[in-house]
Amino acid sequence: MTNRQRIEAAFTHHQPDRTPIFEYVLLSPVADAVLGRRYADFGGDLADWADYAREIGNYDRAVRQYAIDRIELAAKLGHDMIYCIKNPTEDIMNYYPAPPVSVPPADDPVEVVAERNRQSREALEKPQNMQTLLIYQYLREEMDRRGMDLPIYAAAFFHGIWTDVDLMQTMLLEPEVAHEHFELATAACMRSIQSLAAAGVDIIGIGGDFAGNRPLISPQSYKEFIVPELKKLSDEIHRLGCWASNASDGDLWSVIDDFLITSGVDAYGEIDMGAGMDLKELKKRFGSKITFLGNMDCGNTLSFASPEVIRQQTITCIENGLGNGGHVFTASNAISASVPLENYITMVNTYRDYFGLSHFSLD
Repeated sequence: MTNRQRIEAAFTHHQPDRTPIFEYVLLSPVADAVLGRRYADFGGDLADWADYAREIGNYDRAVRQYAIDRIELAAKLGHDMIYCIKNPTEDIMNYYPAPPVSVPPADDPVEVVAERNRQSREALEKPQNMQTLLIYQYLREEMDRRGMDLPIYAAAFFHGIWTDVDLMQTMLLEPEVAHEHFELATAACMRSIQSLAAAGVDIIGIGGDFAGNRPLISPQSYKEFIVPELKKLSDEIHRLGCWASNASDGDLWSVIDDFLITSGVDAYGEIDMGAGMDLKELKKRFGSKITFLGNMDCGNTLSFASPEVIRQQTITCIENGLGNGGHVFTASNAISASVPLENYITMVNTYRDYFGLSHFSLD
């Protein structure tokens, strides 16, 4: 099977020749070691990428080099698809961080959210900056040059509530203001989804973080405020011929039916094994409808476990995801500086051993 056929099989619940593999977020220093040169990722460390772009001295060349690096990482590691967010605009060459959105200080959280809503309405009246889609053009060009065809997964995460205390309080104190916030988020997300689909993206992630050891809001609030907005987005993604993936870290069992089924999505990303989201149980309950992206724990296992434990858990993750497609192997979240290179290569080569592929080597 080709890379694209393998991903299509996973999303249409047909058994591929092997479980597809990709990496959700792969950062330095592991990425540097794989490439054999410095790697800067605007998705994982925007400040470092901004410095890198200024060193190069040419914005367009910096974005193109990022595309080259991403495709080379995928080629060396044998990935079947690629996750990539929109690139920053050329303004990044002049400053970092960008000026924050100005919201006057207020003691009343409802006033804070209402002012943010006003600014969101104003932003929707302005045209999108299509420069942020440049990366997808360059990824396709680099794949064409190498004879590769990897489906692209991009993010449109507009409905997270992580650390947004003002919003969570407003959901209780003034529900209509909170509903307006999420409706405006949906309007902005619709524009992003449409531009991503036009740029050739295949899988679009929606939602956003709202849970840790448990959801930060009640299941009823999630169902009332967020799920109807996600369903609108899923419907639009499907109309555009793409797949929709809902994403959040954390323990989602109390909202899992709404998160996966009522929302209308096709896939689940950022599956947090460390928070109790067990892939075997997820496959048992939702395996005929949902494709699962990940479940290899990065926060504990890949960061701190022994090579033997990593080998055991890699095999368990693969086997828990087997059956009628529906699983793409990846870490539960970012491969960051906490993950030792030896541990990452152990996981990669355990996967490759399982499917009879030759070992990955830095040589």
